[in-house]
Amino acid sequence: MTYQTQSMALAVPHNASSLEAYIQSVTSINMLDADTEYDIAKRLQENGDLQAAKQLIMSHLRFVVHVAKGYSGYGLPQADLIQEGNIGLMKAVKRFDPDVGVRLVSFAVHWIKAEIHEYVLKNWRIVKVATTKAQRKLFFNIRKSKKRLGWFSDAEVTMVAENLGVSKADVTEMESRMAAQDPAFDLTNDSDDDHHDFAPALYLEDHSSDVADQVEHANWEADSQTRLLSAIKTLDERSQHILRARWLDDTKVTLQELASTYEVSAERIRQLEKNAMNKLKSCME
Repeated sequence: MTYQTQSMALAVPHNASSLEAYIQSVTSINMLDADTEYDIAKRLQENGDLQAAKQLIMSHLRFVVHVAKGYSGYGLPQADLIQEGNIGLMKAVKRFDPDVGVRLVSFAVHWIKAEIHEYVLKNWRIVKVATTKAQRKLFFNIRKSKKRLGWFSDAEVTMVAENLGVSKADVTEMESRMAAQDPAFDLTNDSDDDHHDFAPALYLEDHSSDVADQVEHANWEADSQTRLLSAIKTLDERSQHILRARWLDDTKVTLQELASTYEVSAERIRQLEKNAMNKLKSCME
């Protein structure tokens, strides 16, 4: 297989409204069931079928969005996080072996996270040093004002504060930010269980829930809703109206109200409702 993953990259928009539209678009793409995924992956593995690769990638873009949202704590652009995750997904698709017996979503999560981790490592240092326009101005002016590597003396802090028209506390705080050192992303080699090391890798993600389970659950709900609507269409018009009025509409009606509409007894409406529910269950199964 010789295709280039970069050539299949999807441009993720940075504009807020466009990014939201992108997320809605990829969320609407259903994930593949196990058998379909296996067949498509075999086509890619045996024939280098680019269309098969595209199908696998497109059906998992929603999963990349879910993973990328877990890395928002560093203030990095959401679009960039998603884009890096997409690259990891494409690398995973290229290396995926369907005969191993695992789903692509389980295999790809490691590649997606690896690409996002790499992006965070390269870019998070500049975050939170100066976040507002006033802080950025103060940051650059303090750099110009520093004559030596050591800390400002009290007299120098006072002088800089007066020259820039800010408080001494602002100058001291910005100097501290500029002097701060980044902690290592991962634990150091000499870390052990007896010390509580502070490493971003330990808290970067939210482990309160499993992303793969969330995606699977959302996909199951969407599929169930589709099958329910299809099953309702198999009922006669009266049964459809009774079920919608009793269960689906925002304003529910009583058996007696429906009995008055159809000029039958409430017990007859109850029987029709029960029969319709049984037909729906049969279709859904």
